[in-house]
Amino acid sequence: MTRLPVFLLGAGLLCLSAPPAFAQTASPNILLIIADDMGLDASPCYDVGARTPSMPTLEALCEDGLVFENAYAAPMCSPTRATIMTGRYGFRTGVGTAVGLRSRGGLSTDETSLFTFLDRHAPDHYAHAVIGKWHLATNAYGGADHPELMGVDHYAGLLAGTLDDYGIWLRTEDGVSEEVSGYVTTAFTDEAIDWIDRQGDDPWFLWLAHVAPHLPLHLPPAHLHSYGHLTGTQADMDARRLDYYFAALEAMDTEIGRLLGSMTPDVRENTVVLFIGDNGTPARTIQSPFERQRAKASLFEGGTRVPLIVAGAGVTRAGERDDALVNSTDLFATIADLAGVSTATAGPEDSISFAGLLSNVVRDEWRGFAYTEHFGQTGAAVNPRRAQRFGWAIRDERWKYIELENGDRFLFDLASDPFESDNLIDRLASDQNLNAVADRLRRQADALRAE
Repeated sequence: MTRLPVFLLGAGLLCLSAPPAFAQTASPNILLIIADDMGLDASPCYDVGARTPSMPTLEALCEDGLVFENAYAAPMCSPTRATIMTGRYGFRTGVGTAVGLRSRGGLSTDETSLFTFLDRHAPDHYAHAVIGKWHLATNAYGGADHPELMGVDHYAGLLAGTLDDYGIWLRTEDGVSEEVSGYVTTAFTDEAIDWIDRQGDDPWFLWLAHVAPHLPLHLPPAHLHSYGHLTGTQADMDARRLDYYFAALEAMDTEIGRLLGSMTPDVRENTVVLFIGDNGTPARTIQSPFERQRAKASLFEGGTRVPLIVAGAGVTRAGERDDALVNSTDLFATIADLAGVSTATAGPEDSISFAGLLSNVVRDEWRGFAYTEHFGQTGAAVNPRRAQRFGWAIRDERWKYIELENGDRFLFDLASDPFESDNLIDRLASDQNLNAVADRLRRQADALRAE
């Protein structure tokens, strides 16, 4: 793929001529699947972790679709979901960490959501729903009605960011909440199957957000995973953390397979599937070469670089991998593009469609940099530990620069040091080239945030 050194402010674009964006001509069904707290080291599609779970459904999607090597999300779940929902960075929406005690009340209903955008602009009417984890607002921002206020046709799932028991949880459907029993991953899958079965001939968009494998560690039903030796006791979970984490991933994979298998051949053939992790693996279960202090909630690769796989209708690059930089904000423009809507003029400023990369057509534009951030109300003045987590990061095709709230800075050459073992920041004074790199990246981030 030939790339031209043209940089523009805003999202950061490299530009070529403009061929057709996507190989699919009919309006495809769109299935977005979000895995909670699944980093590269936990995915069998990336050669990172020493161990990976058995996930045949995900592996089949990787074999049949396109795997993105350099996809970045926020290091926590709420801000990533907000970037997908709005196509905008957290410094614009105010959602910079997990919604709750450490942040403001959530995503403002003044934001234009992806669902509202599709309603206004898609040439064909799209039925749409969110099933699963929401975690975008507290009661002060709409509570149980928040999905509807954000333009979602139908919502059923878990409003909170996590749960204490995967078998007993508070289910909310279109503003009404009640406690239910049943394994939550299976329940979300049942909801998704039922909703898809109710759709007619019109295309649909389903946002399916699993809470797995988010902590707490738990023992899924035995028929959903391969870890038959687990007992489910706290002592066993403490001793076999990775096994329980993988069991939750395998259970999710089994249920995704059941969902895809429930579709009629015509529906499945006309459905494009996008799978993404919302942030990196938790510190308790992260694997080398990532470090525990550089896992979920951190701005390092272990916290922000996530699996992204796209397969199905119109994806002609079967079994290929692409190293283009992708931000979680880009899912907004990409999903709109798949639905037949150009975001070039009316779309959010931080979202760039990568739909063209799904076919053998070279895309007209893509990112010159990936940007991510972590911030909240409990900064250094309240909790010094947060100052070691809060900050921002920016990377281009080779270099990555991180600046934390406590003043720490990092510069990495990802081409030779992909897992960030050698911080080059102390060499800036003696190396003019490195100093120029750091200064350029810092200026790009400053210009972006100054908007």
